[in-house]
Amino acid sequence: MAESWVNLAERIGSDLHLELSGAGGRRAVLIRALRDAVREGRLAPGTRLPPYRSLAADLGIARNTVADAYAELVAEGWLTARQGSGTRVADRAAPPARTRVPKRAPTRPATPAPPAYDLRQGQPDAASFPRTAWLAAARRALNSAPNEAFGPGDPQGRVELRRALAGYLGRARGVRTDPERIVVCSGFAHALRLLFGAGGGGMLRGPLAVESYGLGFHRSILATAGVRTVPLGLDEKGARIEELTESQRVRGVLLTPAHQFPTGGPLHPTRRTAVIDWARARDGLVLEDDYDGEFRYDREPVGAVQGLDPERVVYMGSVSKSLSPGVRLGWLVLPEHLIDGVLAAKGEREAWASVIDQLTLADLIESGHYDRHIRRMRQRYRNRRDQLVIALATHAPHISPTGVAAGLHAVLRLPPGTEQSTAKAAAWQGLALEGLAGFRHPEATMPAPDGLVVGYSTPPEHAYGAALEALCRALPPG
Repeated sequence: MAESWVNLAERIGSDLHLELSGAGGRRAVLIRALRDAVREGRLAPGTRLPPYRSLAADLGIARNTVADAYAELVAEGWLTARQGSGTRVADRAAPPARTRVPKRAPTRPATPAPPAYDLRQGQPDAASFPRTAWLAAARRALNSAPNEAFGPGDPQGRVELRRALAGYLGRARGVRTDPERIVVCSGFAHALRLLFGAGGGGMLRGPLAVESYGLGFHRSILATAGVRTVPLGLDEKGARIEELTESQRVRGVLLTPAHQFPTGGPLHPTRRTAVIDWARARDGLVLEDDYDGEFRYDREPVGAVQGLDPERVVYMGSVSKSLSPGVRLGWLVLPEHLIDGVLAAKGEREAWASVIDQLTLADLIESGHYDRHIRRMRQRYRNRRDQLVIALATHAPHISPTGVAAGLHAVLRLPPGTEQSTAKAAAWQGLALEGLAGFRHPEATMPAPDGLVVGYSTPPEHAYGAALEALCRALPPG
């Protein structure tokens, strides 16, 4: 007999695959197939089998053959049969645990124990994700979404989200835009790939000026696209915009003007206007990474540079810091002449950003829950930073955070020559954190201060005090 599929979905909740093959008559083959299904766990203890008449019809064999097979398996203890309960797999027929002789594995170096406290930068407080508000927004969005929303996605992004973003960004970040200038993407890295393209196939070309400290991951994306990056020096006023005029080939600059990453200062107002003047004079382009612009604690957040000239600035943002990096949604606010090229790079259909997530975020913004979440997290992160400042003042008064009170991290400047030893001491204290040198552009010529980049948003509330104590123990003495 050939093997058969028996559809038992309506009776036992799933399909049952019986291998009706091998030597012997139909009764013997059926008994063996059922016994194997129980032994291998495909029929779990307590599973109700179909009446023998139904199974006989499904298999195309005689009723008596199935009845005899059931009776034999009941006698063997594989099945039980009770009046009114039908025939079920016996509880004691659970498949025995398979024992295998362990193979000798090659000797591997022991993996280090995970850190006790995570003070790495860039991660929001995962426990504070607004689950209830997100779920309610998703329910409302799904109930009100038109049917066409569940077809092939528009590469520009759902109009509901683009409308919501245009209103929010104008109100909260001073961005001048309308929904037609916004393209939804899956985050900042995706935005860079859309603008420059892998292997040099994008709309924009290098060299591109970047701040002398930043994420190496972003520089790697640009390098993969064939874009050479030229470092700009940094000082207490932010990126040294005057250095742009020294390179005749540079036509674009990537900045984090609201809160320089990672050193922590905003771009000075005179340099904000200077970079726009440079872009106008050189037919250049400013790429604005507004990665955590909503989180300023000592005063109102500074507005976006894009508001000074929407035709000279590409504004990029995401929810990675405000909500979660697990929600893969970001946006580009584009000069008009770049919109078609970015949409062509995305393709005919949306392949990255979930339509359901887009609709949910749109509702979250329009309902006001996004603003309320931002205000709540702003207060929480401010409290975390204040605790860090107090701990340093108490246990290491010779060390203090630099930059403005903003964002999800702080930079602690260290005595010269102590960064590596302090990072090692922190590891011994069970801390995961990063040294400032790891963010430095390899071609930067400005002096390289020693420092630690300390993220204060990740540790759970109950562990944050202990994490700060461990950090203070790792710092060099004054």
